[in-house]
Amino acid sequence: MASLAPEQFRPLRRVEYDRLVALGTFEGERIELIGGALRRMMPIGPPHTSTVDRLNRLLVLSLADLAWVRVQGSFAADELSEPEPDFCIFPLGDYDAAHPSEAHLIIEVSDSSLAYDRGEKARLYAACGVPEYWVVNLVDRVVEVHRGPGASGYRGVTAVPKGARLRLLAFPDVELTVDDFLR
Repeated sequence: MASLAPEQFRPLRRVEYDRLVALGTFEGERIELIGGALRRMMPIGPPHTSTVDRLNRLLVLSLADLAWVRVQGSFAADELSEPEPDFCIFPLGDYDAAHPSEAHLIIEVSDSSLAYDRGEKARLYAACGVPEYWVVNLVDRVVEVHRGPGASGYRGVTAVPKGARLRLLAFPDVELTVDDFLR
């Protein structure tokens, strides 16, 4: 079978994807829309889930009256992308009619998806102006803090080791200790 050139494909727009989701088209499937294409999401194992649980508790307690903390939910990144990051910290407001399209911080907890989260996901979040993006790297046991978004990616990436403390760019009074969520 001959392969098709990329220009022969028509990307799925986010509004079309949302309609299909509402109809139950993808029920039971772990997918997200990235660049107009449906991407399968990696299965989640116990280390990933436990890290998400610990981080969720810390973030909700720290940001209760400052921002929404969405866990593994949709983020309206652009017309062709609706990723489902592990965490999306976004402005307080009413989101009954649409997913948030702005975020203070996005966090991905990563092991088997590390290259994808550092690459394609980082470029997507930077291009849509997310000021801060963390990759909680379960492989190397560090938090990779990305700041300074631009069209081609983040200008700065810092590896924050266990034992260190992190301050959220949007909320400098909020401080997390890496050891409290990364084991």
